[in-house]
Amino acid sequence: MNRNLWLLAICQGLFLTNNVTFIAINGLVGLSLAPRGWMATLPVMGYVVGGALATGLVARTQKRWGRRRSFQIGIAVAFGSALLCAQAAVWQNFWLLCAATVVAGYYNANASLYRFAAAELAQPEWREKAVSLVMAGGLLGAVAGPNLAAVTRHWFAVPFAGAYLALAAVALLSLALMQFIEFPPLAARSAAQGGRPLAVLARQPVFIVAAVAGALGFGVMNLLMAATPIAMQVCSLPFEDVALVLEWHVIGMFAPGFFTGHLIRRLGVLPVMGVGLALNLGCIGVALSGVDLHQFVIALFMLGVGWNFLFTGSTTLSLSAYTPEERDRAQGALNFCIFATLALSSFASGVLVTTQGWRLLNLGSLVPVVLTGAALLWLARHRRSAAASVA
Repeated sequence: MNRNLWLLAICQGLFLTNNVTFIAINGLVGLSLAPRGWMATLPVMGYVVGGALATGLVARTQKRWGRRRSFQIGIAVAFGSALLCAQAAVWQNFWLLCAATVVAGYYNANASLYRFAAAELAQPEWREKAVSLVMAGGLLGAVAGPNLAAVTRHWFAVPFAGAYLALAAVALLSLALMQFIEFPPLAARSAAQGGRPLAVLARQPVFIVAAVAGALGFGVMNLLMAATPIAMQVCSLPFEDVALVLEWHVIGMFAPGFFTGHLIRRLGVLPVMGVGLALNLGCIGVALSGVDLHQFVIALFMLGVGWNFLFTGSTTLSLSAYTPEERDRAQGALNFCIFATLALSSFASGVLVTTQGWRLLNLGSLVPVVLTGAALLWLARHRRSAAASVA
């Protein structure tokens, strides 16, 4: 860990502070303002839809201006969108809130590239650990996000308006820190206009599985996490309990970052991703067993650790699928797959939890878990066949 990686890890933590706070409050604010109950998670969905729409623009700004300038633009958008969300809460305007979260999606798409930037700030033989350790910076978001939402929710007469203003201050801090990070020169990183077209990159088995595992792993996590505050409110649990559950969930997401890279180097990427898949199944089993506070805490913690193994693994897999000159188009495509899946899961989360309930929502999440498992088995068999043919 050099100075640049430490600063990037802190920026990752501030980014997750924004994300966790959005998850904690957007569904509840949406539920209070939405014309229909099933529309409650549209503000959550807007955040990831905005991210999906912004992936192409983010790839172009990264290529034209480099990492730091592009990241700073994203943080500036986060600042403005947080102020817009606060105004929407004050005006009690549901559609303005949705529009503000769509705009905030640009920050989501931009900062989601921090994990790839981490690999560029370390020696090639330590890329897995660099990615893992920078993602561990999300622990800051695990603690700060839920507590920020709980502490600031009553700052003003309008619930949660203070939380949005606090996120604007978080963005300013992140903007200041980003100024001190020295990324590799732009010319050295995006050498030329060459490289294989995206259609060729996307046909590689390793690229396919990295995209599928990253998108579906993130989708399952988002499906259950976005619904949790609403499900707990329906179960008459207080918001302080919601904050506690989300805090342990995000700890589960990012605390393993201190050792996930080591596990991947020691055991291999596919076995670690397989453990992540097993943890997802365990989460669903615990969630189906009841709706007491301890069951929410255990289920969401397991979900977080499972996500970490799957997402860190998929990121590591993807690093072998493209060359430096193919970086922007490959990373943009991978992020688009993730955000498109997140948009669908955010919408489905609100619809299912408000119309079908927490139990059916969990049963439905088994489908993407099974598909992810099939993708991992397919890649493992493909690699064994390739090794046998070489031998």
